[in-house]
Amino acid sequence: MKRLFNLLFAALLLAASCTSRPQAPAEWAGSTVLYEMNVRQFTPEGTFAAAERQLPRLRELGVDIVWLMPVYPIGEKGRKGSLGSYYAIRDYRAINPEFGTMADFERFLDRAHKLGMRVILDYVANHTSPDHAWVTEMPSEWYVRDSTGVPVVQYDWTDIAKLNYATPAVREAMFDVLKFWTDKGVDGFRCDAAKEMPDDFWTDAFVRLRAVRPDLFLLAEAEGPQFHADGFDATYAWELHHLLNAIARGDKSAADLRAYLQADSERYPASAHRMMFTSNHDENSWAGTEFERMGDAAATMAALTYVLPQSLPLIYTGQEIGYDHRFAFFEKDPVPAWEPNRWTAFYTKLNALRHDNPALASGAAGGEMAYMGGAVSDLMAFTRTAGDNKVVCLFNLSARQQPVIPTVEVGGEYTDAMTGAKRTIVPGEEFALGPWEYLILVN
Repeated sequence: MKRLFNLLFAALLLAASCTSRPQAPAEWAGSTVLYEMNVRQFTPEGTFAAAERQLPRLRELGVDIVWLMPVYPIGEKGRKGSLGSYYAIRDYRAINPEFGTMADFERFLDRAHKLGMRVILDYVANHTSPDHAWVTEMPSEWYVRDSTGVPVVQYDWTDIAKLNYATPAVREAMFDVLKFWTDKGVDGFRCDAAKEMPDDFWTDAFVRLRAVRPDLFLLAEAEGPQFHADGFDATYAWELHHLLNAIARGDKSAADLRAYLQADSERYPASAHRMMFTSNHDENSWAGTEFERMGDAAATMAALTYVLPQSLPLIYTGQEIGYDHRFAFFEKDPVPAWEPNRWTAFYTKLNALRHDNPALASGAAGGEMAYMGGAVSDLMAFTRTAGDNKVVCLFNLSARQQPVIPTVEVGGEYTDAMTGAKRTIVPGEEFALGPWEYLILVN
């Protein structure tokens, strides 16, 4: 009888857990805005305690997911600069003392959750630092080694040692890292250099993790439809990013963007989320700020990432105040004391646009895209429609004034999403958009 009671009790617990399961990312991620936090540079202090105090202003900005660059202790062997690279990890289960303590991190996480934001961690599965304990304490086959037995260094990453995923124990140890932070309450992972790991590692790890947390959000720092088959919710839109840079330079046009979008829609499943951006930590430090790369088109390209199909837009540390500065990657180089300005208003309006218009959702829930007929080649003119919600997007992707002759599909009464002004678009009534000027109109 006691055994029967225990079985019934366990069944009731299982039923209760099933009825209260959290939403899968496909159900909530479509209107999400991501913010990449470079903890070292985010505040003058560069700590979780200081960053926690800034979380309310990120929520007010309209941020839904805070992506933390790696938070772990950094190796000393082969260290670059005085503080080192976040991506040379000495201990996957601890907090970089530069940022504070594990208790500080947990308070940060709790505060973000109370404000209604999710937090995802940068997960670096490809390599450790050369002085990680595993290098000497674990069997030699835990690392890919050269002919002399030294762990392999990739690219110019001289501060790393590459893990060997042909060794089952390595896979299990790296799954345990994911499980450790999931148990801490983090809401997902941005997986660094995802293409360097075997596909079946991701598949196995994500199936096991989602058995515990179905709502985990998983972003691959990689591009390709196979990563969605592996279980990732989102992938980087690197090709688009470089195309936007080229359009801003005048090397490509709106016609190239239309061709890209067509090809991308054919390659990726309808459920795929594609993270679109004008900056991130790699681009900022090594290729330059969005203002260096895109010039007068920087705001235009940022706005475009909010309205294209499949897009999950990203804001990188400092973009919300228009900070035109390449961060030193291996040193302390903080954003100046934060003061709201026109860029803060710009991103706040874009985030509200995304949240308030189901037509702009990413993935299968997003509105259908239809181009306006007869547009000039440098004009990106289209609508996104879902049910009664319609968004008209008119972008001059050139440094020259362009005529707009509205057709019937864009005619109507609208509100300008960026100014709040009422606007009537009359089919056949021509107007012009200045260099890099755009209109986003909602009904």
